[in-house]
Amino acid sequence: VITDFTQADHFTMCNTAATDIGWINEGQKLQHIGFGTVMGEDGKRFKTRSGDTVRLVDLLDEAVGRMEESLKQRITDGKANITEAELHEVAEACGYGAVKYFDLRRNPTTNYKFSYDAMLDTKGNTAIYLLYARVRLESIIAKAKAECDVDLDALLKSGEQIALSHPSERNLALTLQQFTDVIDITLEDMLPYHICDYVYSLAISASDFVTQCRVLKSDEMKSRLLLCHVTTIAMKQCFELLGIRHVKRI
Repeated sequence: VITDFTQADHFTMCNTAATDIGWINEGQKLQHIGFGTVMGEDGKRFKTRSGDTVRLVDLLDEAVGRMEESLKQRITDGKANITEAELHEVAEACGYGAVKYFDLRRNPTTNYKFSYDAMLDTKGNTAIYLLYARVRLESIIAKAKAECDVDLDALLKSGEQIALSHPSERNLALTLQQFTDVIDITLEDMLPYHICDYVYSLAISASDFVTQCRVLKSDEMKSRLLLCHVTTIAMKQCFELLGIRHVKRI
C-alpha cells in the first residue's frame, strides 16, 4: 500500500489485525510505503498559483518543454548529437526521466522541494547527468567502430577478456559487482533510492575511468571497450528498473 507516510500507524495496525485474524497466509507480506510532501521552492506545499493541486501530467509536460528548449539551444550551438527530428523524443526521455528520478532518489518519507532547475541540471545527482554519462560511453563505443574499425559485436564474439590494470578500472569493476547486492537490498525494503544511489555512483566511477584511462587507440582499447559496454548494460538495467527511458545520443 502506498500512501502519505502520516498513515503509517494506521496501516501497521491493519496489517497486525489481518495477521491475527488469519487473513495473511504464511510467506505473504503486507507492507506500507509512505511518502512525504512535495514542497514548492518557497517551502510551502506545492500548488498552482491559484491554489489548486498541481497535476502530474502538467509537471511532466513542463519538464519536457524545458528540456526541448535546452536541447534546441545545444543544437544551435553545435553541442548536440541529435537532429531536429529526434528532438522531441529525446526531450521526452530526459524530461520524464528527470521528474521520476528526482522523486525516487530520496527516501520517500521525507519532504522535498520541487525544482525544475535542480532536476534538469546536467551536473550532480540527476537523471540528465546519468543519461549524459551513459551516452558518453555509447559514443566511445561508436567511435571505436568508425575510427578504429573495432566492432563491439565482433569483439564480444571473439572471447576477448577484460584486464584491469589501472586503479580507475578496478574501481569501476568493483562498483559493477555491487549491482546484485543493491537489488537485494531494494527488494527487502522496497525503497528505489538504493538503485538511484548505485547508478549515480556507477556513473561517477565510469566518468573517472574514461577521464583517467585512454580508451580509443590505446594498447588496452579492446579490454576498455568491453568495460564501457558492461557499464552501459548495468546503467540501462538501472534506468529500466526506475522507469527511465535510455537514449543513445543527446
